[in-house]
Amino acid sequence: MSDRPSLEPSIIVIFGVTGDLSKRYLLPALYHLFKDNLLNEHTTIIGLTRQSMTTDELFGQVELCINEVDNICDPAGLKKMRENTELHQFDPADPVGYPKLLEYLNQLEEKQGMCLNRLYYLSIPPQLFTDVVHNIGAGGLNGSCQHGTAKTRLLVEKPFGYDLSSAEALIAETSKVFKEEQVFRIDHYLAKETVQNILTFRQHNPVFAGIWDDAHIKTIEVVAREKIGIAGRKNFYEGVGALRDFIQSHLLQLAAITTMELPADSSSQSIHESRQALLESITPADPALAVRAQYDSYKDEVGNPDSTTETFASIKLFIGGERWQGTPLTITTGKSLAEKRTEVTVTFTNPHIDSEVTNTLTFRLQPNEGIHLELRIKKPGFDNELEDAAMDFSYQHTFGESSPHPDAYERVLVDAVRGDRTLFATSAEVLASWRITEPIIQAWRDNADGMTTYASGSTGPDIAP
Repeated sequence: MSDRPSLEPSIIVIFGVTGDLSKRYLLPALYHLFKDNLLNEHTTIIGLTRQSMTTDELFGQVELCINEVDNICDPAGLKKMRENTELHQFDPADPVGYPKLLEYLNQLEEKQGMCLNRLYYLSIPPQLFTDVVHNIGAGGLNGSCQHGTAKTRLLVEKPFGYDLSSAEALIAETSKVFKEEQVFRIDHYLAKETVQNILTFRQHNPVFAGIWDDAHIKTIEVVAREKIGIAGRKNFYEGVGALRDFIQSHLLQLAAITTMELPADSSSQSIHESRQALLESITPADPALAVRAQYDSYKDEVGNPDSTTETFASIKLFIGGERWQGTPLTITTGKSLAEKRTEVTVTFTNPHIDSEVTNTLTFRLQPNEGIHLELRIKKPGFDNELEDAAMDFSYQHTFGESSPHPDAYERVLVDAVRGDRTLFATSAEVLASWRITEPIIQAWRDNADGMTTYASGSTGPDIAP
């Protein structure tokens, strides 16, 4: 990383440190931050788990260096992480343990001789969120350090609720313990370098600024296709489904960044205001313009022959306001498909010349991150025959392997430590996203009307609603 943030000393407390998310994403990200000397030297990681396990046993189960060349760890970085990580047996459902945890954090600060920011990362099942947040407050852990000179923050993984009413209830309960500015709702898609570049592209390339509207853009498509199925996440995925898991959170945020009014400045507040205004302008989804399907082996994987959980969903939306009248926004996601591909495609047209002639601009998030622009040109020769030609920007080809951009979870952790909420969803954004998807959630609830099946490894169902 070329820019090196100055981070304050912190205690990062991970609830559910032995869970899948922690082992696959959080711990490898923390290793990289330790290795690159991005964390303050006084930072301590406290891992909480119901299991009786040592730190060495936990690290033996984690591929910490998965993003390193040949998966080989840097010895100095690994040593630093081991020295600054502790594992504690802890039952998050037992309120008795929370005052003891507070006492221990105070002792750590006394040992360090300074106040430390406190970050509570809830890497736990969403059904436990409310009880854990309540226990944090009841145990006095939601205040600043014992001398009152450091910050306390709550990091929460999605899903933020199950539907609109549950999201409203979760936000209301959380607000009893933490102020809005203390809550960091994680959407790791927003932390991806290519997602951030969508806004940068729009702000700093004036050739596109004057044509970023319904008069020049025919369609906008946001797509996230995955080759893997539910990958052992049946307890989470069954009853959640593709609409809640990806569209309501990740992909609606992507759509908002692509279509929102450019913020007045680069401040977190301005960016949040623009995203929120865009989300609130989207007309609630029409179930008649939505498609859902399930891959053929899903019911066997989850052991539920009557499952109505969709593994593929596609919805068509329309944005209010002057800029996007009539431009359809299609959002599609699915699992167990033929390819892994996440991208945003903007199709340009000029109805005054020929509405059938288009150019496409594609922001590729994965794989081969970059930006692709397809143009019409004249083929060499005496005739005026046209063909499509591509202009392609690839992060890897332009910047090379020697200048890798930070992993999304590295960025999430760095921004949370320094208190930058730009890449985190606010309460208002979360509720606006649920309002958009609520009509479909209600229409699909507990029934299989309109559900189709597609073969694993295929291109999926026909998405035309």
